[in-house]
Amino acid sequence: MMKYLLLSFLIFTVSCPGTDVDQNGVDYKFFVAGHVYGAPGEADKNIGVHPPFKKKLGMLKNDPHLAFGVFTGDMVFDGANEKEWDELDADIAEIERPVYFAPGNHDIGNSKKRAVFTKRYGPSYRSFLHHNDLFIVLDPNPRHWNIGGGQLEWLKEELAAKSGNANNIFVFFHQLLWWEKDNEFKNYKPNSLSGRAEQINFYSEVLPLFTDLQKDVYMFAGDTGVHERGYMYHGNGKITFIASGMGGRKQDNFIIAKVNKDKSVSFELVSLNGEDPNVLGKLEDYILP
Repeated sequence: MMKYLLLSFLIFTVSCPGTDVDQNGVDYKFFVAGHVYGAPGEADKNIGVHPPFKKKLGMLKNDPHLAFGVFTGDMVFDGANEKEWDELDADIAEIERPVYFAPGNHDIGNSKKRAVFTKRYGPSYRSFLHHNDLFIVLDPNPRHWNIGGGQLEWLKEELAAKSGNANNIFVFFHQLLWWEKDNEFKNYKPNSLSGRAEQINFYSEVLPLFTDLQKDVYMFAGDTGVHERGYMYHGNGKITFIASGMGGRKQDNFIIAKVNKDKSVSFELVSLNGEDPNVLGKLEDYILP
């Protein structure tokens, strides 16, 4: 299993079962799940992912158009505990698809956790291409929610080299980097502000790299869901911000992204609470509080 996961991180083009073009318009799908270790008070009792999410793994496995998934951080409660990673890997094996990791503070928030993660899965930020779409995984943890140093230079180089021919760009990170205490997202607070610097460079240095491209860009964060609000969606010109997570047992959810043959993108918001997976409505209908 470990070899399978490592290979899924090292490839630049994903190739796996379920990626054939759908005759009804869907090219491929991928899922995004945040805070999959679940509720903080229950994490030490769970084996693997949040139990309501575990019940959906078969659904993901059986979707013939699903190409891969992305976990947007806080995948385990204690990233220094290799047993928790073993349990997570066992759950991923059930899906039979590659799953990419955008690590959070619980996963990689200190030197010991980072060493375990890197040993098992390799670099904490990376990119890959799939069906002419560009996917970028970022790690804001080491610089207190900032993307700086070598990672920022790498990001600039990746965009310069690969964005020109990309139809869509999908970006994943754990923390809600677009949140500020005095901006339009101020009432949608993340699970935690742990490790956040007073000032971060998302709006000054990171976001402009993407707005300048004039491409459709979708940014996903995963540090949500423990409190009452489990998801958000906000379009801003060519940039769309999406948050999704679980653990609060109120709005637990994950997202299935559908990329169509015409390269348009739509989303399925999958509720984990109750019998109706559509009870939360359409992700795109979300209104900021």
